Amino acid sequence: MPLQNRVDPFGAIHAVPERGLFTGNRGIIHDPETKTLLRKRWALPAWIVCECTFRDVRREPMGRNRKGRPGEPDKAGWTELFFLDEVTALAAGHRPCFYCRRERAADFLARFGTAFGIEEPRAPMLDKRLHRERLASGGTPHVIEAGELGQLPDGAMVADGSRAYALRGGAALPWSFAGYGKPTGFGSLGNTLKVLTPATTLAVLRQSYRPVWHER
Repeated sequence: MPLQNRVDPFGAIHAVPERGLFTGNRGIIHDPETKTLLRKRWALPAWIVCECTFRDVRREPMGRNRKGRPGEPDKAGWTELFFLDEVTALAAGHRPCFYCRRERAADFLARFGTAFGIEEPRAPMLDKRLHRERLASGGTPHVIEAGELGQLPDGAMVADGSRAYALRGGAALPWSFAGYGKPTGFGSLGNTLKVLTPATTLAVLRQSYRPVWHER
């Protein structure tokens, strides 16, 4: 039975077999005894996206990955979440991790600073903005008309009802946990769409940050 640890572009967490290219976390939001999610869906405002393989470290998903004190059982470490690709993770409101993806994280933060005229940007500044904007932490989605899709950068994601699409090269790619479907023209989408990717992340994408795509 798959664990409930796969994130969609809306930021919701599902139980599906597919894992994707990246992992990440929002803090500790699971019970290691049952390997199920707690009622909360985040424990801190820093939502990150991480490499699945890093320095030969092996973790047990939703297990006890934090050493306890001598004589005490190990504790739950951060809750491992999984994303189809970085485009999906960014839409859900995550940003690159400074530990396992330091160069990408520094690049993302620098472009954030450029976008908003911040001379010395810091990760907490970025996290605070994202936490207000991401849908899964209570942000209000920005609604646009289909004719405005061309104004969004590549790597942005929108929703036509319950269906998510990633924008790339002037086309919309239907999203699924297994990958993207055949590109379709903007004209095939509804007249009114929700922008899933947080406004701050859109600004970073407009500064030419290039997220990693699932190519299937």
